[in-house]
Amino acid sequence: MMQVDYAKQPFLVIWESTRACDLACLHCRAEADSTRDPEELSTGEAKKLIRDVQSMGTPIFIISGGDPLKRPDLIELVRYSKESGLRTGTIPAVTPLLVPERIDELKSAGLDQIAFSLDAADPAAHDAFRRTEGVFERTIKSVEYANRIGLNVQINSLVNVHNTESLEALITLVRRLKIVFWEVFFLVPTGRGRELELISAAKFDAAFDLIYRLHREAEFVIKVTEAPHYRKYFVDREEAGQGAASSMVRSGAMPGAIGRVHGPGGSLGRAPQGVNSGKGFLFVSHKGEIMPSGFLPITAGNVRTVTLGEIYRGHSLFKDLRDTALLKGKCGRCSFKEMCGGSRARAYALTGDYLAEEPCCSYEPPRGDGGAE
Repeated sequence: MMQVDYAKQPFLVIWESTRACDLACLHCRAEADSTRDPEELSTGEAKKLIRDVQSMGTPIFIISGGDPLKRPDLIELVRYSKESGLRTGTIPAVTPLLVPERIDELKSAGLDQIAFSLDAADPAAHDAFRRTEGVFERTIKSVEYANRIGLNVQINSLVNVHNTESLEALITLVRRLKIVFWEVFFLVPTGRGRELELISAAKFDAAFDLIYRLHREAEFVIKVTEAPHYRKYFVDREEAGQGAASSMVRSGAMPGAIGRVHGPGGSLGRAPQGVNSGKGFLFVSHKGEIMPSGFLPITAGNVRTVTLGEIYRGHSLFKDLRDTALLKGKCGRCSFKEMCGGSRARAYALTGDYLAEEPCCSYEPPRGDGGAE
């Protein structure tokens, strides 16, 4: 698989198109409310952002929120992104705004992939987490409708204390759905998520085991977000089994998402190597603020005054995040830091230092491997 120079271009850019949303999910990074912010990027500014993404050579652009359906120009912007040559996805909230006609419009505009959230196999548990009755049922119906019209479906799931004991049931549900991509998020305590208890490193490993077993059989791509130490877990299991993990994987070229590769009509695709905050990835807020990740909310500039390329390639924050020699604690001395590097967002959320060690990794590397302490 071809290497990409993450010092020059991210693999994907996520734009938080709005913070407006009619849900009130317990973990919400954005602390969304129901009304749009007057400081949101205008349609013209959003199109400039899309041109910036395209000019960096970044292949994938995701329109997130809040709820992107709150923006009346969503269809126009999806179409513009596609006309700019970007593979384009969006993540609408499952509210009464998500009617079949809107899904039809998104597909007609050229949308490559639509993502829905499912955090529990039990309808009541999922609805309680999303603080809105009926969300589970509407989500399943939306998945089925997108399947019916031939629009690729991604499922996003948060793993934390609310579902670690029922994760097998969620996996069974995800396997039953017709999807091309499953993105598994591990909680970063930011936004409303600060109020939630964080699972232990041992619970991370238990979840990794279930995800790995699914990977061995799943026909869809699996991406683990904000738990890059899953990459080490994956390599260890592969080598313990059939020795299938190659030296290329250990050097850091392991795909950012695990699974079978789909053709042009399949999923948005896998990163050719591990993606981390500011390293193959950047985030733009609804106001145009440029950040390494929505979970690592440090602003390095604004698209209203600078280009994405200027910040991504030249800002000290992004350069630091790509320099594994600066990592501290056990991440700094770990021989797996090129392929992993730990969640920089979680380190920042819990310690205030984005170069601190990953707080939820059970691996203890031997001392003397090198790196900052």
